[in-house]
Amino acid sequence: MKQMTLDYSSAVVPTEYGPLTVMAPNYPQQSGVIAAAMHGSINALRNGAPVVRIHSACFTGDLLASQKCDCGGQLSQALRIITSQASGVILYMDQEGRGIGLANKLRTYVLQDAGYDTVSANQALGLTIDDRDYSTATDFLKSMGVHQIRLLTNNPDKVHAVMRAGIEVIERVPLIVDPTPYSQKYLQTKVNKMGHLMILGGY
Repeated sequence: MKQMTLDYSSAVVPTEYGPLTVMAPNYPQQSGVIAAAMHGSINALRNGAPVVRIHSACFTGDLLASQKCDCGGQLSQALRIITSQASGVILYMDQEGRGIGLANKLRTYVLQDAGYDTVSANQALGLTIDDRDYSTATDFLKSMGVHQIRLLTNNPDKVHAVMRAGIEVIERVPLIVDPTPYSQKYLQTKVNKMGHLMILGGY
């Protein structure tokens, strides 16, 4: 099978988790990889089964530390995990709000404050529940010669999508973030309506 190539720029960035090689495609695709943060060498990635997080960008959670979701907590946890292993990658995806975009996500927040859950709020606005595509993420991994991973996720649909794209997931590694009073319903909806694999405490 011919290995894909990807044109990207890269630099080593010192972080509180340790040095990470950050790579950004020079010609990003819509709803694709914004950037990748890699720990370990390319050879370590290719020859092992690196831990990988495919993380959808979340302005409110990742940048503002919103307590309405677990996104920022999952990203921090993923960074701690990959830097504790021989190799790992976080792929940061342009898929805000599971693909509906930030403006639409804010519109759903208004409905959620009125009592809707995340699924029913999307449906009330005529939006998809989950419109994410992982093909650019798996293409990125293949371009680095990675074909076997341990995937950091609670979402079994993500595992199946990655495997359908030809990347072998030898282990699903959970990312559990404690609920807040604001995120309890959001997380319960993930479990009840989207099949996410979590055991939740409660408020």
